[in-house]
This record gives sequence, structure tokens and C-alpha cells, in this order.
Amino acid sequence: MRDAVTPRATLLVVGVIALQLLFIASYVGALHDPKPRDVPFGVVAPGAAARETAARLEALPGGPLDPRALPDEATARRQILHRDIDGALVADPSGTTDTLLVASGGGTVLATTLEKLAAAAEKEERRTVKTVDVAPASARDFDGLSSFYLVVGWCVGGYLCASILAISAGARPAGPRRALIRLIVMALVAAVGGLGGAVVVGPVLGALPGGVAALWGLGALTTFAVGAATLALQGLFGVVGIGLAILLVVIAGNPSAGGAFPLPMLPPFWAAVGPALPPGAGTWAARSIAYFEGNRLTGSLLVLSAWAAAGTVVALAAAALRTRHPRLRPRPLPRT
Repeated sequence: MRDAVTPRATLLVVGVIALQLLFIASYVGALHDPKPRDVPFGVVAPGAAARETAARLEALPGGPLDPRALPDEATARRQILHRDIDGALVADPSGTTDTLLVASGGGTVLATTLEKLAAAAEKEERRTVKTVDVAPASARDFDGLSSFYLVVGWCVGGYLCASILAISAGARPAGPRRALIRLIVMALVAAVGGLGGAVVVGPVLGALPGGVAALWGLGALTTFAVGAATLALQGLFGVVGIGLAILLVVIAGNPSAGGAFPLPMLPPFWAAVGPALPPGAGTWAARSIAYFEGNRLTGSLLVLSAWAAAGTVVALAAAALRTRHPRLRPRPLPRT
């Protein structure tokens, strides 16, 4: 038995089982019961009617909306395109039909949910509502998911390439030179993968508008950020670091990215951590490029840049420290 399953293999299998269970818990926990929570929402109505409508919407069971009064429809449209709010109700004081402004480019599920909430609230007031999509998702972007799938592909390319580079010549970089070479190769792969993804979703499939150049830059940054982080973790913890990268990117990052369900529909924990991880930052940025004229990109690009910079610094520092202080090299897992 010991010849077939070594202690090292046993520990690795236990780690795989832990990742498997965490995968199930994270995806099901984040996505099994989506509900809108404090969705930023504008209300346009004359005088006191705006405050009264906002108060009525704020009192809806479960607190699905975070309404605020806005001066006019133009302001509401501008704030939607700037991603300050996800929708707005524009009252028509001269009639019985109001207008709901949504942006399905930010997530079709959220736009549909806002339609249902607005229709139910208006029905209680014996009014009806018509929907206007200010930033509609592409006809070939089903449920607005193409941005998410694109970013997932870039992230997968990042940690897979980094893993291959890390294990191809041993579990640990021999020194700063090898670590630097791996980072340079990772940057080249990121540039190629970023361009490939942008071309596939744009000119080839027509799934996302927004321009190849902008998506290419985002793809290169996303892929390198994940790859550099993976190399850093592997440099610190050996093969276990690759598992930690999967934990961060796949298990924690994907369900919290706002892909299948936009952030306001996720449980509070997942909505909070998602924007700080590469899949969430990348998905937000891809949608901003495709549907929102590049608005609100700065935060997500800073997150991705921080991952890329931190990964680069840690990978190089870990390699340098191991070269100068061999005692810092953890002993390998036992084989027998």
C-alpha cells in the first residue's frame, strides 16, 4: 500500500479533496439563492413625489433597492452610463405610465429583476411601467455573460501557464534569474492570450463590442496578474502555492466575480470580496469597456495592476531570499 500511495501523495490528495469541497461550498453558497440587495437606483419625479417614491421603494421587503432622488432623466441616464446606479424610475406626472431605465450590459439578470420589482411597485399605485435599456447587452451576448467567460478564460490561461512554468524544471525557481525569465515569458503569454481573447469575442464571434485594443490591454493585464500571483505563491509555498492560486482565482474569485449574477444579487461576503480579486475586477472592466463607454475602469484596473505588481515583487523577492538564505527553503513533502 505504501509503495502505491506515498505520504506525499496522501497529503496532496487531502489537499485536492479540500479544494473540491471548497469549490462546491463557494459556488453553491454564492449562487444558489440570488436576491437583489441595496441595488443603487435612481428616482426622477417632480417635487416631493421623488422623495415619497424613493421612500416607498426603500421600504420594499428584503431591502432590494437603495433609491435616491435625481433631478431629471438626463442625470439618471448619465449615472447609469457612469455605473453609479443600476437603474432608475422616471415618473410621468401627466399620465399613468412611468419609465424604467436599465442597463442589461451590466447583467441581464439584474435588469430583469429591476423590471419585476418596478412592475410590482407600480401596480400597487395603479400605474404601469415601460422599460428602456440605456446600455443594452449585445444580441450575441446571452444574459450578458460573455464578459465573464472571457475573463475566466484569461484567468485560466494565467494560472495554467504559470503552473507549467513553475513545475517544468522543478517545484521551485533556482534563483532570481530563473524567476525573472518566467515572469518575462508570462508577460509574453499574457500579451498573446489577451489579443486572442479580444479577437475571438469581438471580430470572430461578435459577442462583445468595445474595440479590440481596449480588450486586448485588459486581457494582457488580467492574464499577467493571475500568472504573476501564481508564480509568487508557488515561489513561497512550492506546489502547494499552485493550489492556493486555484483557491483565490477559481474557488473565491469566479463565484464572486458578478458574472452569472451581478454584485448586488450576491450574498454580502461574496459581493465584498469579488471586486478585489482578478475575476471580479476583470469582469467589471470588460463590461465597462463593452457597454459603458469605458466608465468606472480605474478601480478595477488598479486592482489588477496591484496583483500584477505584488506577484512580480514577491516572486523575485522569494527567489532572491532562497538564494541568499538556503535555510528558508521548505523541506519537500516526504515520499516514503
